[in-house]
Amino acid sequence: MEKEKKITKKDNHYYQGVDVVCACGNRFKVNSTLKEIKTEICSACHPYYTGNEKLIDTAGRIDKFKARMEKTNILKNDNKPKKENQ
Repeated sequence: MEKEKKITKKDNHYYQGVDVVCACGNRFKVNSTLKEIKTEICSACHPYYTGNEKLIDTAGRIDKFKARMEKTNILKNDNKPKKENQ
């Protein structure tokens, strides 16, 4: 069997050592066809790799929802006819 010859181009069309900048502030270098890469999430801040979850401000939403439900329950109780004791 003959070994396969690897065909490579003489003039590479990619940039070496391109800076990748993440929104979390992490920076690293890669080879790319782009001169600069900006990303929102990387392996340093992604929950899958870090094991941490990013907490979204759901506490405010839950509190608002509970307050609305309490208000509607109070209104419902006020509108119900009162039962008289016999």
